[in-house]
Amino acid sequence: WYQRRVRGVVKVAELCKKYARPHVINNAYGIQIPKYMAQINSASLQGRVDMYVQSLDKNFMVPVGGSIVAGFTSDAIKGVSQVYPGRGSSTPTLDLFITLLSMGRTGLIRLLDTRTEVFSYLKEKLTDLAKERGERLLETPQNLISLGLTLTPSLYTVPASEIGSRLFLRNVTGVRVVVGDVSKTIGHVTLEAFGSHAPTCPVPYMTFAGAVGMSKGDVEVLVGKVGKLLEKCSVK
Repeated sequence: WYQRRVRGVVKVAELCKKYARPHVINNAYGIQIPKYMAQINSASLQGRVDMYVQSLDKNFMVPVGGSIVAGFTSDAIKGVSQVYPGRGSSTPTLDLFITLLSMGRTGLIRLLDTRTEVFSYLKEKLTDLAKERGERLLETPQNLISLGLTLTPSLYTVPASEIGSRLFLRNVTGVRVVVGDVSKTIGHVTLEAFGSHAPTCPVPYMTFAGAVGMSKGDVEVLVGKVGKLLEKCSVK
């Protein structure tokens, strides 16, 4: 029920090619993960991938609001450009241009290498916090960007959603709390446990992303704030 990983993207691409169906991949954090980019490339070689979309803020530390739409044929990208001519702001492009000029190739590679180390450190600190609070770290082997920490309802005096709100008030904006008991209908499709990664979510949880630009100092501040709040909200 907690995944956020490469989920059979090659097999999906093969099915899309077989049945002539468009295939767009959500590659939100993927640029900073070589393994994910390799999977997308393999999917395009073995099946059909029309486009893959990645966030600028998640991969290049620029303000929220921009994305890169990429594909393996110029026709697909031209098609996107033609249905959205002149309506988008040029600000995200300028932000990315300035950022890349500032860090250069060497700086970008150094950040990507550091991210791998920081992700391991985040995992270590959350593992310690989980043991301390009687929770569980929801690790998935192929997930190289984010981690989940359970929020067992019986351990706290407030609901999981309230913990998420209080974290936000403490300037912890990157953590997302998934309650798992909310359903949402879009068109004719009803999505159970909306916001979770599977239709069955046995316990609420919060997610943490170890993305590019994060330092070990940031991890310590983050985990420290989360730990203090869980202590404050815990059943005595």
